[in-house]
Amino acid sequence: MTQSNLAFKNVSSDLDIQLDPKDAKLSFVHIVVAFFAFLLGVLGGLLQGLARGGIIELPSWLTYYQILTAHGVLLALVFTTYIIFGFFFAGMSKTHGAFSDRLRKSGWIGFILTTIGTAMAATMILANEASVLYTFYAPLQAHYIFYIGLTLFIVGTWISGVSIMIHYFKWKKQHRGEPTPLFGFMATATIILWIVAGLGVAATVLGQMLPWALGMTDEINVLLSRTLFWYFGHPLVYFWIMPAYMVWYLVVPKVIGGRLFSGSLARLAFVLFLLFSIPVGFHHQLMEAGISEFWKYIQTVLTFVVVVPSLLTAFSIFATFEQTGREKGGKGVFSWLKKLPWNDVRFFAPFMGMLFFIPAGAGGLINASFQLNAVIHNTLWVVGHFHLTVGTTVVLTFLGMAFWLIPVVTGRKLTKSMNRSGMVTTWMWSIGMFLMSGAMHILGLFGAPRRTGYTTYQDAPQALEWFQGIFVSHTTVAVGGTILTAAGILMFYNFVYLAWFAPKGHTEFPMTPPPTDTPHTPAILENWKLWIGIAVVLILFAYTIPIYDMINNAPPGSPGFNNIIK
Repeated sequence: MTQSNLAFKNVSSDLDIQLDPKDAKLSFVHIVVAFFAFLLGVLGGLLQGLARGGIIELPSWLTYYQILTAHGVLLALVFTTYIIFGFFFAGMSKTHGAFSDRLRKSGWIGFILTTIGTAMAATMILANEASVLYTFYAPLQAHYIFYIGLTLFIVGTWISGVSIMIHYFKWKKQHRGEPTPLFGFMATATIILWIVAGLGVAATVLGQMLPWALGMTDEINVLLSRTLFWYFGHPLVYFWIMPAYMVWYLVVPKVIGGRLFSGSLARLAFVLFLLFSIPVGFHHQLMEAGISEFWKYIQTVLTFVVVVPSLLTAFSIFATFEQTGREKGGKGVFSWLKKLPWNDVRFFAPFMGMLFFIPAGAGGLINASFQLNAVIHNTLWVVGHFHLTVGTTVVLTFLGMAFWLIPVVTGRKLTKSMNRSGMVTTWMWSIGMFLMSGAMHILGLFGAPRRTGYTTYQDAPQALEWFQGIFVSHTTVAVGGTILTAAGILMFYNFVYLAWFAPKGHTEFPMTPPPTDTPHTPAILENWKLWIGIAVVLILFAYTIPIYDMINNAPPGSPGFNNIIK
């Protein structure tokens, strides 16, 4: 047997490793926090949609922006981060063997710090001392405890992430010359992206916002703080999307009874995400004064390069679908589609996420185009786009993942009734998001702004039209949000049942066998020093001169604005 075939066999045998119970417990606590944040965030979204549509009036002790902040933070940051790390700890234990006691302890330390930070930030939001929205844009100022909580949140995830990476590189060292399991490769790429991107938000929180909130400085450089946020904020999107892609690449092929089309293509896509998802934050600041057109142009070009790995993913995944369907007897141009397991929520929910990602990706190209961005900037279009990418593509993939991941880490079974409930949940979420996000997109084109509560602008004719249409109406947004809330509550019920009440038994951890091209994986794709080095060069090229100019030629600073709405 050749060395490459031996490596292929060894990687295959890793898929038979049973998930370590101690690792399963660490994964499970992350999932528990994720779904409680999910429930609270979904309920907050319902109140927000009904209030903005003028259907309900919030009590005096609860403000619209308070709910808006909680909704964004709980769903976009807390739910996603916790479920991603729960997925990573379980998947690394499955594919790379059990964590050592030392690394598992580091994972628990990371979880504890992240949870303390979450509790601190959430407390300030509930106390209406941090109604600064998900982006916490200066000069809106939160209580200093909110910023300390954010810092602990980021540091905790870094500790957990480093534990996962050490586990990966330990496996790599013990299996020299062998291609690493795809799960570890992809998880490592995602965590490196997260850590490098987190440096931006850490810099603005620790270097600017915390001293400002503590009264150590009177003013803040708003342009610099927003630039550092979007240095973090755009790759944050890929921190959500890349684990969803991992489900598409590694889990869905196994669920449909096939094998991933190409492992090398998958690795290349993740390397390209690592390289080009960070130095592109300026495309969120195309309307921002103080940044030269040249640097906006450079980062816009880099933004469009990120489309390439997404197209590679689309080709690879749908090639896997067709390959599997034809192996099962599918004939003709499209008849192979009938061979896919459409009644299996583990496949159907991620697949619906894939479908929604098609218009979401097209909308992203519009957002990153200078002229078109001028039309939709700061309108509800952007909110609709965000809900398609994260709120649909990512969330539906994670929900589909939960139906097998929760039973795996709790030692229970995915029952037929739970599968049916998952199918209903997926349909409800898809219909609700179609109504809500679709209406948001069109309302944005009609000029409806984002980040505002209910207002008719003193009964301005254009503003009144936003409440009078059949589909293009804030009422449609609220109806879609109500359906989404019902789906979210049903999903929380599914979580509780699968975690504590489903029958005890074995549930498969679906992991695709290594693709046939695994023994021939180009060695350069495993060269992390090279790719991290190129990423650093691209970041320095895209940001050094603009940030130097923002500091050296700083615009007038701003005092803090806090507790504007009580």
